[in-house]
Amino acid sequence: MTHMALSMFGDTGMSNFGLWLFLSVGAVAMFVVFIPTVHWLDTRRKEREAFYKAETFRRLAEAPPDAAKAALELMREQERLNRLKTIEGLKVGGLITLGVGVGLIIFLRSLMGGGQGSPYLCGLIPAMVGVGMLVYAFFVAAPVEGPR
Repeated sequence: MTHMALSMFGDTGMSNFGLWLFLSVGAVAMFVVFIPTVHWLDTRRKEREAFYKAETFRRLAEAPPDAAKAALELMREQERLNRLKTIEGLKVGGLITLGVGVGLIIFLRSLMGGGQGSPYLCGLIPAMVGVGMLVYAFFVAAPVEGPR
């Protein structure tokens, strides 16, 4: 950290102190305050969801058979919708990642011109990740059954 501060200040003294202070405060705010707070809130939300689900199961066990059957069907439908949402998210994410890879290939190819080497092939990394996501979403993932 001192090396960064000295390289930013250089021989001019304190000319870049404001930038260094801004970046330091931003880094502290990000890694010491924001990320742990978001993690804590997410953990609390998951705990509440687990509690509500356990409470629903307890009430189902105490309910008459007809009401329990309807509630179980509702829970199955909710699970089916969650799986469908996950697979659709994989499809969208795969298309976006594939697009980023192709764009990176085009950008690096035009940037290099006719130069030596082929750094534009680095675009194949995100492109292949996108292809993998699409292959999983379309061919490998278990099909989502329709409503009964």
